[in-house]
Amino acid sequence: MASVPQLSLAQDIFLLRTPGVSTDVQTEALARLETAIDDKNMAPLYYYLHSQLNVPQIKWDEEKYKTMSAKNLEEVQSLEKAIEEAEEAGGEMEIAEGWVKVGEFWAGLNDKEKAVFALRKAHDLSPGLGAKIDVLFTIIRLGLFFDDKPSVGRELENVKVLIDRGGDWDRRNRLKTYEGLYYLSIRKFSDAADLLLDSLATFTSTELCIYEEVMQYAMLASGVALGRVPLKTKVIDSPEILSLLSTTPSLEPLATMTNSLYTCDYASFFKSLVEVDYAFMRVNRYLAPHAKYYVKEMRRKGYAQLLESYRALSLSSMADAFGVSVQFLDDDLSMFIRQKKINCVIDRVNGIIETNRPDNKNAQYQMLVKQGDVLLTRLQKYGTIVRMSGSERVA
Repeated sequence: MASVPQLSLAQDIFLLRTPGVSTDVQTEALARLETAIDDKNMAPLYYYLHSQLNVPQIKWDEEKYKTMSAKNLEEVQSLEKAIEEAEEAGGEMEIAEGWVKVGEFWAGLNDKEKAVFALRKAHDLSPGLGAKIDVLFTIIRLGLFFDDKPSVGRELENVKVLIDRGGDWDRRNRLKTYEGLYYLSIRKFSDAADLLLDSLATFTSTELCIYEEVMQYAMLASGVALGRVPLKTKVIDSPEILSLLSTTPSLEPLATMTNSLYTCDYASFFKSLVEVDYAFMRVNRYLAPHAKYYVKEMRRKGYAQLLESYRALSLSSMADAFGVSVQFLDDDLSMFIRQKKINCVIDRVNGIIETNRPDNKNAQYQMLVKQGDVLLTRLQKYGTIVRMSGSERVA
């Protein structure tokens, strides 16, 4: 499967457009982006950066753009000529493959409109399910490059339909990574965690991201989505993750965050959470929109885990456990209590936090009553319809 478009360039563009990213990181991103544009004559991407994104680091050169566009036109004409020859020869397979090449050519240059047009033709003409699925995967990657989440969601549904009709093992496995990354980008961390963890042992979607990245995503999603026991079995003790930790120092903050949460070392947990926020969440184009939510939810998770073990706890001892001030803890817990995300009350006068565990039996009773009311309403409506039908027959 062709690795087009080059999704790492979308990350470089994000880094260039994100305030607060270090100058060194932006310099490296700019160098990679300019090299790719020049080496591959990416006239469409060059124009997109200038006209729509207005990336100030990319200097516009009209002559350079015209030269690259001419080379693009020359190459695509050659590809289209091959399609015409295949049409004259009556080769359906060759025609479909020709449109795939045209679509991948424009996808490689990041011209979304022309790429999707050609790939749709290829999809309609391809006789095999495998070829159709591969075309849709390329369209999905284009959607990911341009952050078109609605398009990605629709195409993933189309891929699942085709795979259910007879997709092979490799494409089923690739779909897990595609779906996991999509769910991560729309803040469905629980769904993302399940799919990404499941894909680690048999990862083959290198056209989407490298193995280290998918492991980062799996660990991040699992940290916020999984409970304490599954976090231990699926992440902390995962053979795939353990095998990579010793050779990948960049994963250390993530490992420290998950391990310290499990071992209840809350001071280390908070410190590593800050590192994860700055090293992963804020500087990743999929994760950055959810950075504040993620950090907030992880803080809530840490607080809730500690409070589960106590009926009452002093504010000062809990603040010491997390390595924060009493005022910070008071403000943070108050926010979660107002939002009904933590079941406790704060006695600020005596400096005590009292947990008020939810009454599960009462909650179950209320649910039974609610569901019973719904059922009775439906039965009454059904009875009315039956009576009306009976009266019509009598009439």
